[in-house]
Amino acid sequence: MGLFDNKKRALVLFCSPNGHGHTRSLLRSFSEAFKDQKDWEVREMNLYDMQPKPCTACGECAKKEGCKFPDLDGFDKAFRKRDLVVVASPVYNASFPAPMKALLDRTQRYFEARFSLNKRPPIKKHRPAVLLLTMGSEEDFAVEVATYQLKRAFSVMNTDLVGCVVWDSTDRGRENQVAAQKKASALGVEILAGI
Repeated sequence: MGLFDNKKRALVLFCSPNGHGHTRSLLRSFSEAFKDQKDWEVREMNLYDMQPKPCTACGECAKKEGCKFPDLDGFDKAFRKRDLVVVASPVYNASFPAPMKALLDRTQRYFEARFSLNKRPPIKKHRPAVLLLTMGSEEDFAVEVATYQLKRAFSVMNTDLVGCVVWDSTDRGRENQVAAQKKASALGVEILAGI
């Protein structure tokens, strides 16, 4: 990154173990708006490849900024530099899959930086975030849980969840695919225009 580098940067957190399924399809629709944008750089982190360790409530992050486990240091470094965060995930048991749940638990380091170490804000750069969810059923509760969890974690990460697209009823095939993909594409265009 040069001194006069004006690129904007997006971070995609891909939370599905299936790299070619519904979640990837929804992400692809959202990403269409960014495809030919030379001033954007998109980095994807696959949570299943990362396999974040679970939080052990050791209290280290309340004593000094960071985490005793270094496995998410790359995430932290990438997150701090991004202008946009995209979470693309299936719904598992009315929430996120285990690797994303572990990452969310590990955001305790930012709560502790804010409230124990008085870093206000713990992450200086502000950014919007979007959530792209796929789910086998039609269950508003799962969407409420996922958005609540993200908003809670993002509240001390200087990040606002500004949009959510849900492709539901995937257990019944692709009947809602076109509508969900259109919404995801429209959200991509809207986000691109607003940043």
